[in-house]
Amino acid sequence: MKRYVPLFALALCGCAVGPDFHAPAPPDAPSYMRETLPATTQAAGAAQTLASSDHALPTWWTQFQSDALNRLVDTALQHSPTLDEARAKLVQARENYVAQAGATQFPAIDATLSGSRQKVDPAAFGIPNVQNPGPFTLFNASVSVSYALDVFGGNRRALEALLAQVDYQTYELQAARLTLAGNVVSAVIRRASLQQQLALTRQLANAQARQLTIVEGRYAAGGVAQLDVRTQHTLLAQTRAQIPPLETQLAQADHQLAILLGIVPSQANFDDITLDALHLPDAVPVTLPSTLARERPDIRASEALLHQASADVGVATANLYPQFIVSAGFGSERTRIEDVVNGLNVWNIGLNLAQPIFHGGELRAKKRAAQAAYDAAFASYRQTVLKALQQVADTLHALNDDAHALQARDDANAEAQASAKIAQAQYAAGGVSQFGLIDTQRQALQTALDRTRAQADRLVDTAALFQALGGMTASEQADQTAGR
Repeated sequence: MKRYVPLFALALCGCAVGPDFHAPAPPDAPSYMRETLPATTQAAGAAQTLASSDHALPTWWTQFQSDALNRLVDTALQHSPTLDEARAKLVQARENYVAQAGATQFPAIDATLSGSRQKVDPAAFGIPNVQNPGPFTLFNASVSVSYALDVFGGNRRALEALLAQVDYQTYELQAARLTLAGNVVSAVIRRASLQQQLALTRQLANAQARQLTIVEGRYAAGGVAQLDVRTQHTLLAQTRAQIPPLETQLAQADHQLAILLGIVPSQANFDDITLDALHLPDAVPVTLPSTLARERPDIRASEALLHQASADVGVATANLYPQFIVSAGFGSERTRIEDVVNGLNVWNIGLNLAQPIFHGGELRAKKRAAQAAYDAAFASYRQTVLKALQQVADTLHALNDDAHALQARDDANAEAQASAKIAQAQYAAGGVSQFGLIDTQRQALQTALDRTRAQADRLVDTAALFQALGGMTASEQADQTAGR
């Protein structure tokens, strides 16, 4: 047995062929955009600062300062079927790694117990003139051991690939959690906006209905033309036509939110969250592009697939080299089962070497295919990084525009509210008609409706920026996963 010791040592210290994986260098861009955006934007009396940060902000949705929103996100993170699927895939990847590690890092030991009825003809073995014995039963108890020496590191590269798959599923789970939280926050904001838009649109329709009543009265008295009545009818019909789509969108937002939370749509009831109850985060920590590549889970998942592809190149390379398998066995063969335990009378030990010589170009083609797969994975990684940078740049630009748009809408709304107050005072003093008063109220409702959309856009894009930056750090994800 001593003669095989050098081979075991070679298996333990032998090199692993193929490339050693190194994580790609992160982007060295100092910023996400060519132009410089203001560090602080202010609209509707709310200022928001974009501050440099070393890390993305964990549990970023709490920055909206809504306990109801926090409860919804927590519920989704605990009960979403999407996360259950991602967790199961992570467990599957881990168990596949454990199975392969056990199969390659340790010898395979098998025990066999068998019995067979046999008849031997001595003449068939060149022994004539010997009495032909009758049938007999042969019992066999044996233990066999085999171990594949990983001389060129093929098994180690295969384990490396499986461990990279575990990393991939880990980051996929983190990405799913981040996406789920972002979808819940966006759905809540959208639902609150639709609820407020629907209420304002109904008030607007009521105001126009009162105006129509006044115009019809004037027409009956001969004070206005029939065209004025038709025009007012048209305005009211147009406003009322906006209500059913808003009701449909609100119901769809409820249903979407219910599914995100892992409950059936019939249990959807989210009327307790209003748009004004959602606080605009005062500050949004913005990390560098290099930090984004290290913390955003979809980028890390793409990096794990690149690592797996690199290890697969090593596996394909190792298959070009000799394969060494050490095997041994011992046992007892007896004609009576009670004699099997009396001692060992059969044993074997050996070394098997298999060197590929000619496979029709199969093995080298597989190595080239593995290298091409690595090149594709690297291109996919680069594309993932570029898309992530684009998402951050887009949301940064959108936030700046949202602030300008909301400020303009807020100014218009303030002017409309002031006009409504003046009209109310003039109406009380008899200086303006009821129709004129209602018309100023209608204009105030319309500007409030426009402001609601702008307010929701600013909140949604703020949530999108948190999500684009990676929102949940890897350590936060690990803590939450362990504590669920």
